[in-house]
Amino acid sequence: MSDPMNVLAPEHRRLRIGDAWRDAASGATFAVEDPATGKTIAEVADADVVDGLAALDAASTAMAEWAATPPRKRSELLTATYRALAERSEEVARLITLEMGKPLAEARGEVAYGAEFFRWFAEEAVRVEGRYSTAPAGGYRILTVPKPVGPCVFVTPWNFPLAMGARKIAPALAAGCTTITKPAAQTPLTMLFLARIMEEVGVPPGVVNVVTTKRAGEVVSALLADSRTRKLSFTGSTEVGRVLLRQAADNVLRTSMELGGNAALIVCADADLDVALDGAMVAKMRNIGESCIAANRIYVEEPVREEFTARFAERMGALSVGHGLDDGVDVGALIDEASVTKIDELVADAVDRGARVLVGGERPDGPGHFYPPTVLVDVPEDARMLEAEIFGPVAPIISFTSDDEVMAKANNTEHGLAGYIFTRDLQRALRFAEGLDTGMLGINRGLISDPSAPFGGVKQSGIGKEGSHEGIREYLDLTYVAIDLP
Repeated sequence: MSDPMNVLAPEHRRLRIGDAWRDAASGATFAVEDPATGKTIAEVADADVVDGLAALDAASTAMAEWAATPPRKRSELLTATYRALAERSEEVARLITLEMGKPLAEARGEVAYGAEFFRWFAEEAVRVEGRYSTAPAGGYRILTVPKPVGPCVFVTPWNFPLAMGARKIAPALAAGCTTITKPAAQTPLTMLFLARIMEEVGVPPGVVNVVTTKRAGEVVSALLADSRTRKLSFTGSTEVGRVLLRQAADNVLRTSMELGGNAALIVCADADLDVALDGAMVAKMRNIGESCIAANRIYVEEPVREEFTARFAERMGALSVGHGLDDGVDVGALIDEASVTKIDELVADAVDRGARVLVGGERPDGPGHFYPPTVLVDVPEDARMLEAEIFGPVAPIISFTSDDEVMAKANNTEHGLAGYIFTRDLQRALRFAEGLDTGMLGINRGLISDPSAPFGGVKQSGIGKEGSHEGIREYLDLTYVAIDLP
């Protein structure tokens, strides 16, 4: 097995600020571990407030020139980034697996997905338009002028260390904004590699800054308190999102928040069970279940509950668990010990309340942060896993007998990010589409993420949209100009 760390030289494990790779002002570093072994794979710079503000200095200095850069030039740089990621896909994928834990095949999929954001927004960069019209009462003209909002602060999660950064950086650059990204401390290496790639393709200094830190709270708070910051985009838990929204309110920042989920996956009796099983496996097990849009609760209509459950449990039990870089592995390591402990506690709670484990349910001995694919049935309504975001390979199955019943249960959550419905009845599907409180819904498919589609939730799952035509608007202000013209 070749060493994926060979692609990221020691000088590129430091902070990327302006035109330089530099150590933290304090000289501090922190360790990044391989979650499959628990062993340290790298030391990276541990920024403090001084470093964060230095990155904001760089982003602010570069802002005017980048905003004035012709859209075509910005587009070409984004296209070059897309091509570089495609050419270096294997290197990036192996790095993702090493620091995050997902199987290599899934990491390759993330690279392809993340790269597409650069291609999509390269195309959007040259299509930012205002309008010119006659005022309804006559006498003057109305001109609207879109402008970049300004320097942006991004806080990205560990579960998709490339794609979540790409989903923010690409539209920001397309709109003419400069950026500061604070990646998750568990997975900083992939974002540093992306910054290196963007430097190599010619993105100007100060446009893409990366600040790695274990002191996220104090560094991000200082950035949000500085009046030069004009936009915050965060992907992560609802709990942290609420804190950041309160901080962003002091300077009335533009915000995009992609927060927690509690997706219901509903299998109706009239569904094609082969399609439903394929969709459920993807919706539950993509990214080891460590996804905000993962199927958190699986509701199966009573006439097909027994067959669906047996077949689903068989498929879950057949998945192989191991190091993500090993051949034939379906399920890699979870991100850290806290994640494994949380999942173990959720399973124990459900069992204590009467649930039965059909597959899995016990963490293995040995090194690494592993948990086996697990299926539970007879899960009671008061089980904590039906309220908490599981974020792992655990699937609770609950039966239902009517659409009204399951609609009410699916909506009985503070979250509203995604949902899934499997049925061959078009009218039934459309009733669910209109009745479920979600920002996204998959009908007869378990994979819904796409750079060309608007990603985002309702209720306490977030604010704003990422991807699609809507994604670039999150980085644009609109100036209205009234022009006197009788």
